[in-house]
Amino acid sequence: MFSVNAQDMGFEALNELIRKTEKGIIIKDCSGQRFLGSGAKGKRIEIYGTPGNALGAYLDGGEIIVHGNVQDAVGDTMNDGKIVVEGGAGDAVGYAMRGGEIYIKENAGYRVGIHMKAYADKLPVMVIGGTAGSFLGEYQAGGVIVVLNKNNEKKAVGDLCGTGMHGGKIFIRCDELNAEFPPQVHVAECNEEDIKEILPYLREYRRLFGTEVVGGKYFVLTPNSSNPYRQLYVEN
Repeated sequence: MFSVNAQDMGFEALNELIRKTEKGIIIKDCSGQRFLGSGAKGKRIEIYGTPGNALGAYLDGGEIIVHGNVQDAVGDTMNDGKIVVEGGAGDAVGYAMRGGEIYIKENAGYRVGIHMKAYADKLPVMVIGGTAGSFLGEYQAGGVIVVLNKNNEKKAVGDLCGTGMHGGKIFIRCDELNAEFPPQVHVAECNEEDIKEILPYLREYRRLFGTEVVGGKYFVLTPNSSNPYRQLYVEN
């Protein structure tokens, strides 16, 4: 694959190189350049360093691998493909993603998976190896979010996860859910069928990062009403 040192490159020039490469590119010394891989399809983009906001926005196929941390809005409106982050991630990862997969080895920030939705035959999937901040899955309409809490923190997710949620599922691995949840969300301990649903994603996480996180107690969050907004805007 073509290789470039991005230390002194602006994001426009670097993105132009990504667009011109046919199969793939290795980017070294990345330092905050934005929009990398936006709208890419069928390419492998390997990044060493820390890319800026909106990495893989509108991604429509291919693979982005980051050997480091990422900033905010990774996979914004992503349609297909895979994003792999070997470190942690900032806020609003997977905003409105409607397909593809995002795997984060460590922690993720706030408002991850906002407006995540399933579209046609696509099922968006996000796996977070560490913990996630508040408002995880806010207004989620479809897809699967898994929080593995691999370090067994007392608080695996922040408060108000699933606010406005009306589709999809959020799986959380922890002994006890020490967080405040909105009334629109139904919280239950996972049964055998629930675990079977996420096993392929747990195995892929292990393959990617060499870390197995399977054992322990899992909870699943789902919308608890066919009309979840009624409780937000109508007095009973």
